[in-house]
Amino acid sequence: MTGPLIAVLDYGIGNLHSAKQSLCHVGADARLTADPGLIGDAAAVVLPGVGAFGACMTALHKSGLADIAVAAAADSRPFIGICVGMQLLFEGSEEAPRVPGLGVLPGVVKWLPEAEIRPQMQWNQLKLVPGASSTDPLLTGLEGAWMYFVHSLVAPLTSSVTSVCDYGGPQPATLREGSVWATQFHPEKSAAHGLKLLGNLTKLAMAPRIAS
Repeated sequence: MTGPLIAVLDYGIGNLHSAKQSLCHVGADARLTADPGLIGDAAAVVLPGVGAFGACMTALHKSGLADIAVAAAADSRPFIGICVGMQLLFEGSEEAPRVPGLGVLPGVVKWLPEAEIRPQMQWNQLKLVPGASSTDPLLTGLEGAWMYFVHSLVAPLTSSVTSVCDYGGPQPATLREGSVWATQFHPEKSAAHGLKLLGNLTKLAMAPRIAS
């Protein structure tokens, strides 16, 4: 591989290999790893997640990767959380109220509206917040893109949100805070639009120091 080294954090949860393979498909030298040295050398870091918030946090701590993830999110390399990986970045979740999150981002993850079917398990369309298409390089070419969602909880709707989907009202789909990005959907399961996003991430990793 000649593309940028991207570390996909391997803490034994969910379909981690599909994220790695999709990144390799778009030209990255993606490695599924729990090696601190390799993660430290990577141009970008990916935190995937599938399943329950509490189980993912427990596995992240047991693997020794919780503190490493926090450090990687703070050091100005591109860092992206995917699905439950997005939710782990917050201070906590209503799904597991006694389990602290990583605290990279402020706020608590909430259940989707009771009136809606949970989980949202479908394709849904991104609506970028004003200005995001020109200021957020991860979302270049993705206005109106259809992405695949599987989730019952959702991040807070804050100023960090860069796109939403409509599910009982606007729900956060992507966010950016400095060099930290996150997606509630699964780009690795979202066909051409998902690969476009991962390609954008790979380009970001080629110039990894991101201005806040």
